[in-house]
Amino acid sequence: MHPAPSVIIFTTLSGLGFGLLAFLGLGQPAVTGAVAFVFYAIAFGLACGGLLASTFHLGRPERAWRAFTQWKTSWLSREGVCAVGALLFMGLYALGAVFFDSQWTLLGWIGAALSLATVFTTSMIYTQLKTIPRWNMELTPAVFLSFSLAGGALLAGAEAVAPWLLAIAGSVQLAYWAKGDKALEASGTDIGTATGLGDRGAVRAFEPPHTGSNYLLREFVHVVGRKHAQKLRMIAFVLGFALPLLLLLTPVQGVVIKHVFAALAALSHIAGIATSRWLFFAQAEHVVGLYYGKR
Repeated sequence: MHPAPSVIIFTTLSGLGFGLLAFLGLGQPAVTGAVAFVFYAIAFGLACGGLLASTFHLGRPERAWRAFTQWKTSWLSREGVCAVGALLFMGLYALGAVFFDSQWTLLGWIGAALSLATVFTTSMIYTQLKTIPRWNMELTPAVFLSFSLAGGALLAGAEAVAPWLLAIAGSVQLAYWAKGDKALEASGTDIGTATGLGDRGAVRAFEPPHTGSNYLLREFVHVVGRKHAQKLRMIAFVLGFALPLLLLLTPVQGVVIKHVFAALAALSHIAGIATSRWLFFAQAEHVVGLYYGKR
Protein backbone atom coordinates (compact mmCIF):
# COMPACT_ATOMS: atom_id res chain seq x y z
CA MET A 1 0.00 0.00 0.00
CA HIS A 2 1.01 3.62 -0.43
CA PRO A 3 2.35 4.72 3.01
CA ALA A 4 0.75 8.02 4.00
CA PRO A 5 2.99 10.08 6.35
CA SER A 6 0.06 10.75 8.69
CA VAL A 7 -0.60 7.07 9.38
CA ILE A 8 3.10 6.40 10.00
CA ILE A 9 3.22 9.28 12.50
CA PHE A 10 0.00 8.05 14.09
CA THR A 11 1.05 4.43 14.62
CA THR A 12 4.56 5.39 15.77
CA LEU A 13 3.71 8.16 18.24
CA SER A 14 0.48 6.74 19.64
CA GLY A 15 2.11 3.38 20.34
CA LEU A 16 4.93 5.08 22.26
CA GLY A 17 2.57 7.43 24.08
CA PHE A 18 0.11 4.79 25.23
CA GLY A 19 2.97 2.46 26.10
CA LEU A 20 4.42 5.13 28.40
CA LEU A 21 0.97 5.82 29.88
CA ALA A 22 0.60 2.10 30.65
CA PHE A 23 3.87 2.08 32.59
CA LEU A 24 2.99 5.29 34.41
CA GLY A 25 -0.38 3.84 35.34
CA LEU A 26 1.37 0.85 36.86
CA GLY A 27 3.58 3.16 38.92
CA GLN A 28 6.72 2.94 36.81
CA PRO A 29 8.34 5.31 37.51
CA ALA A 30 6.63 6.31 40.76
CA VAL A 31 6.99 10.06 40.24
CA THR A 32 5.06 12.99 41.63
CA GLY A 33 5.13 16.77 41.37
CA ALA A 34 7.16 18.50 38.68
CA VAL A 35 8.93 15.31 37.58
CA ALA A 36 5.58 13.61 37.10
CA PHE A 37 4.38 16.59 35.05
CA VAL A 38 7.27 16.11 32.60
CA PHE A 39 6.57 12.39 32.20
CA TYR A 40 2.85 12.89 31.69
CA ALA A 41 3.43 15.79 29.29
CA ILE A 42 5.60 13.53 27.12
CA ALA A 43 3.12 10.64 27.31
CA PHE A 44 0.03 12.72 26.54
CA GLY A 45 1.92 14.67 23.87
CA LEU A 46 2.88 11.49 22.03
CA ALA A 47 -0.52 9.82 22.43
CA CYS A 48 -2.60 12.87 21.50
CA GLY A 49 -0.18 13.89 18.76
CA GLY A 50 -0.48 10.47 17.19
CA LEU A 51 -4.28 10.49 17.42
CA LEU A 52 -4.41 13.96 15.89
CA ALA A 53 -2.18 12.83 13.01
CA SER A 54 -4.60 9.96 12.31
CA THR A 55 -7.31 12.43 11.30
CA PHE A 56 -5.22 13.73 8.40
CA HIS A 57 -5.67 10.56 6.36
CA LEU A 58 -9.45 10.65 6.71
CA GLY A 59 -11.45 11.75 3.70
CA ARG A 60 -13.90 13.72 5.86
CA PRO A 61 -12.15 14.52 9.20
CA GLU A 62 -15.16 16.49 10.41
CA ARG A 63 -17.13 13.26 10.55
CA ALA A 64 -14.58 11.44 12.72
CA TRP A 65 -16.82 11.77 15.79
CA ARG A 66 -19.35 9.42 14.16
CA ALA A 67 -16.92 6.55 14.50
CA PHE A 68 -17.67 6.40 18.23
CA THR A 69 -21.21 5.21 17.50
CA GLN A 70 -20.14 1.98 15.82
CA TRP A 71 -18.27 0.36 18.70
CA LYS A 72 -20.27 -2.89 18.46
CA THR A 73 -18.95 -3.73 15.00
CA SER A 74 -16.00 -1.46 14.21
CA TRP A 75 -12.45 -1.78 15.54
CA LEU A 76 -11.88 1.85 14.57
CA SER A 77 -14.75 2.87 16.83
CA ARG A 78 -13.45 0.65 19.65
CA GLU A 79 -10.05 2.27 19.27
CA GLY A 80 -11.62 5.71 19.71
CA VAL A 81 -13.60 4.63 22.78
CA CYS A 82 -10.55 3.00 24.41
CA ALA A 83 -8.35 6.01 23.60
CA VAL A 84 -10.75 8.49 25.17
CA GLY A 85 -11.18 6.24 28.21
CA ALA A 86 -7.42 5.83 28.61
CA LEU A 87 -6.80 9.57 28.37
CA LEU A 88 -9.56 10.36 30.87
CA PHE A 89 -8.46 7.83 33.49
CA MET A 90 -4.79 8.61 33.06
CA GLY A 91 -5.60 12.32 33.15
CA LEU A 92 -7.20 11.89 36.58
CA TYR A 93 -4.30 9.70 37.71
CA ALA A 94 -1.84 12.36 36.52
CA LEU A 95 -3.81 15.03 38.36
CA GLY A 96 -3.29 13.16 41.62
CA ALA A 97 0.41 12.57 40.99
CA VAL A 98 1.24 16.13 39.89
CA PHE A 99 -0.89 18.26 42.18
CA PHE A 100 -1.72 16.08 45.18
CA ASP A 101 1.46 14.02 45.50
CA SER A 102 -0.72 10.91 45.42
CA GLN A 103 -0.96 7.84 43.24
CA TRP A 104 -4.51 6.59 42.97
CA THR A 105 -3.69 2.97 42.21
CA LEU A 106 -7.08 1.80 40.91
CA LEU A 107 -7.28 4.66 38.41
CA GLY A 108 -3.75 3.88 37.27
CA TRP A 109 -4.50 0.22 36.69
CA ILE A 110 -7.65 1.00 34.71
CA GLY A 111 -5.80 3.65 32.69
CA ALA A 112 -2.94 1.25 31.95
CA ALA A 113 -5.36 -1.46 30.81
CA LEU A 114 -7.21 0.98 28.55
CA SER A 115 -3.92 2.27 27.14
CA LEU A 116 -2.88 -1.21 26.06
CA ALA A 117 -6.43 -1.90 24.84
CA THR A 118 -6.10 1.17 22.61
CA VAL A 119 -2.94 -0.22 21.04
CA PHE A 120 -4.63 -3.61 20.58
CA THR A 121 -7.71 -2.12 18.91
CA THR A 122 -5.45 -0.10 16.60
CA SER A 123 -3.71 -3.30 15.53
CA MET A 124 -7.04 -5.03 14.92
CA ILE A 125 -8.03 -2.37 12.40
CA TYR A 126 -5.30 -3.81 10.17
CA THR A 127 -5.47 -7.45 11.31
CA GLN A 128 -9.11 -7.84 10.26
CA LEU A 129 -8.40 -6.94 6.61
CA LYS A 130 -8.46 -10.23 4.69
CA THR A 131 -7.66 -8.32 1.49
CA ILE A 132 -4.15 -7.70 2.87
CA PRO A 133 -2.72 -11.12 3.86
CA ARG A 134 0.46 -9.59 5.33
CA TRP A 135 -1.68 -7.90 7.98
CA ASN A 136 -4.33 -10.59 8.36
CA MET A 137 -2.42 -12.76 10.84
CA GLU A 138 -1.98 -13.14 14.59
CA LEU A 139 1.47 -11.56 14.62
CA THR A 140 0.12 -8.12 13.74
CA PRO A 141 -1.33 -7.42 17.23
CA ALA A 142 1.84 -8.92 18.73
CA VAL A 143 3.93 -6.41 16.75
CA PHE A 144 1.87 -3.42 17.91
CA LEU A 145 1.75 -4.46 21.55
CA SER A 146 5.40 -5.50 21.82
CA PHE A 147 6.55 -2.25 20.18
CA SER A 148 4.36 -0.20 22.51
CA LEU A 149 5.60 -1.97 25.63
CA ALA A 150 9.25 -1.78 24.59
CA GLY A 151 8.99 1.90 23.72
CA GLY A 152 7.04 2.66 26.87
CA ALA A 153 9.65 0.90 28.99
CA LEU A 154 12.44 2.94 27.37
CA LEU A 155 10.65 6.24 27.93
CA ALA A 156 9.69 5.28 31.49
CA GLY A 157 13.27 4.37 32.35
CA ALA A 158 12.23 0.85 33.35
CA GLU A 159 15.76 -0.52 33.28
CA ALA A 160 14.82 -3.94 34.66
CA VAL A 161 12.33 -4.85 31.93
CA ALA A 162 13.29 -2.63 28.97
CA PRO A 163 16.07 -4.95 27.65
CA TRP A 164 13.77 -7.96 27.83
CA LEU A 165 10.92 -6.15 26.12
CA LEU A 166 13.25 -4.87 23.40
CA ALA A 167 14.51 -8.42 22.79
CA ILE A 168 10.94 -9.73 22.61
CA ALA A 169 9.83 -6.93 20.27
CA GLY A 170 12.83 -7.53 18.01
CA SER A 171 12.06 -11.26 17.85
CA VAL A 172 8.42 -10.56 17.04
CA GLN A 173 9.50 -8.17 14.28
CA LEU A 174 11.73 -10.81 12.67
CA ALA A 175 8.96 -13.40 12.88
CA TYR A 176 6.48 -10.95 11.36
CA TRP A 177 8.76 -10.23 8.40
CA ALA A 178 9.43 -13.93 7.82
CA LYS A 179 5.77 -14.94 7.90
CA GLY A 180 4.57 -11.80 6.14
CA ASP A 181 6.75 -12.46 3.10
CA LYS A 182 4.86 -15.72 2.55
CA ALA A 183 1.40 -14.46 3.52
CA LEU A 184 0.09 -13.57 0.07
CA GLU A 185 1.14 -16.91 -1.40
CA ALA A 186 -0.17 -18.82 1.62
CA SER A 187 -3.56 -17.09 1.34
CA GLY A 188 -4.33 -19.02 -1.85
CA THR A 189 -5.19 -15.79 -3.66
CA ASP A 190 -3.76 -15.30 -7.12
CA ILE A 191 -4.61 -13.63 -10.42
CA GLY A 192 -7.00 -16.46 -11.17
CA THR A 193 -9.10 -15.86 -8.05
CA ALA A 194 -8.77 -12.08 -8.45
CA THR A 195 -10.28 -12.17 -11.95
CA GLY A 196 -12.65 -15.08 -11.35
CA LEU A 197 -11.15 -16.96 -14.29
CA GLY A 198 -9.06 -19.47 -12.35
CA ASP A 199 -11.43 -22.38 -13.05
CA ARG A 200 -10.64 -22.07 -16.77
CA GLY A 201 -6.91 -22.73 -16.36
CA ALA A 202 -3.76 -20.69 -15.78
CA VAL A 203 -4.39 -16.95 -15.93
CA ARG A 204 -1.87 -14.26 -16.82
CA ALA A 205 -2.15 -10.52 -17.43
CA PHE A 206 -2.09 -9.74 -21.17
CA GLU A 207 -3.05 -6.06 -21.03
CA PRO A 208 -3.65 -3.76 -18.05
CA PRO A 209 -7.32 -2.91 -17.37
CA HIS A 210 -6.60 0.67 -18.47
CA THR A 211 -3.66 2.75 -19.64
CA GLY A 212 -3.76 5.42 -16.93
CA SER A 213 -3.54 5.34 -13.15
CA ASN A 214 -6.50 5.35 -10.79
CA TYR A 215 -7.31 5.56 -7.08
CA LEU A 216 -6.78 1.84 -6.46
CA LEU A 217 -3.31 1.86 -8.00
CA ARG A 218 -2.30 5.03 -6.18
CA GLU A 219 -3.50 3.92 -2.75
CA PHE A 220 -3.30 0.11 -2.73
CA VAL A 221 -0.41 -0.83 -5.01
CA HIS A 222 3.05 0.23 -3.87
CA VAL A 223 5.92 -2.05 -4.83
CA VAL A 224 9.13 -1.90 -2.79
CA GLY A 225 12.24 -3.39 -4.41
CA ARG A 226 13.59 -6.43 -2.58
CA LYS A 227 17.09 -4.96 -2.11
CA HIS A 228 15.62 -1.65 -0.93
CA ALA A 229 13.33 -3.43 1.51
CA GLN A 230 16.15 -5.53 2.95
CA LYS A 231 18.25 -2.42 3.59
CA LEU A 232 15.35 -0.69 5.31
CA ARG A 233 14.67 -3.77 7.40
CA MET A 234 18.26 -3.81 8.57
CA ILE A 235 18.08 -0.12 9.46
CA ALA A 236 14.78 -0.64 11.30
CA PHE A 237 16.09 -3.61 13.27
CA VAL A 238 19.43 -2.04 14.21
CA LEU A 239 17.98 1.34 15.20
CA GLY A 240 14.79 -0.03 16.74
CA PHE A 241 16.15 -2.91 18.79
CA ALA A 242 19.84 -3.82 18.50
CA LEU A 243 21.36 -0.39 19.18
CA PRO A 244 18.99 0.52 22.05
CA LEU A 245 19.67 -2.87 23.64
CA LEU A 246 23.42 -2.34 23.30
CA LEU A 247 23.18 1.15 24.82
CA LEU A 248 21.14 -0.12 27.76
CA LEU A 249 23.46 -3.02 28.49
CA THR A 250 26.71 -1.05 28.14
CA PRO A 251 28.18 -0.51 31.64
CA VAL A 252 28.79 3.21 32.23
CA GLN A 253 29.83 5.30 35.20
CA GLY A 254 27.98 8.40 36.31
CA VAL A 255 24.31 9.32 36.40
CA VAL A 256 24.61 11.92 33.62
CA ILE A 257 26.26 9.52 31.17
CA LYS A 258 23.71 6.86 32.06
CA HIS A 259 20.86 9.25 31.26
CA VAL A 260 22.54 10.23 27.98
CA PHE A 261 22.77 6.58 26.94
CA ALA A 262 19.12 6.05 27.89
CA ALA A 263 18.07 9.09 25.84
CA LEU A 264 20.08 7.89 22.84
CA ALA A 265 18.49 4.46 23.17
CA ALA A 266 15.00 6.00 23.15
CA LEU A 267 15.74 8.24 20.13
CA SER A 268 17.26 5.33 18.22
CA HIS A 269 14.24 3.18 19.01
CA ILE A 270 11.82 5.83 17.75
CA ALA A 271 13.74 6.19 14.47
CA GLY A 272 13.77 2.41 14.02
CA ILE A 273 10.06 2.04 14.75
CA ALA A 274 9.21 4.82 12.26
CA THR A 275 11.20 2.94 9.60
CA SER A 276 9.47 -0.31 10.50
CA ARG A 277 6.07 1.37 10.28
CA TRP A 278 6.88 2.67 6.78
CA LEU A 279 7.69 -0.89 5.71
CA PHE A 280 4.52 -2.15 7.44
CA PHE A 281 2.41 -0.10 5.05
CA ALA A 282 4.65 -0.03 1.97
CA GLN A 283 5.01 -3.82 1.83
CA ALA A 284 1.33 -4.57 2.45
CA GLU A 285 0.22 -6.33 -0.73
CA HIS A 286 -3.46 -5.59 -1.35
CA VAL A 287 -5.04 -8.37 -3.41
CA VAL A 288 -6.41 -5.79 -5.87
CA GLY A 289 -2.86 -5.61 -7.21
CA LEU A 290 -3.33 -9.13 -8.62
CA TYR A 291 -6.12 -7.90 -10.86
CA TYR A 292 -3.74 -5.31 -12.32
CA GLY A 293 -0.91 -7.83 -12.68
CA LYS A 294 1.21 -5.97 -10.11
CA ARG A 295 1.95 -8.94 -7.83
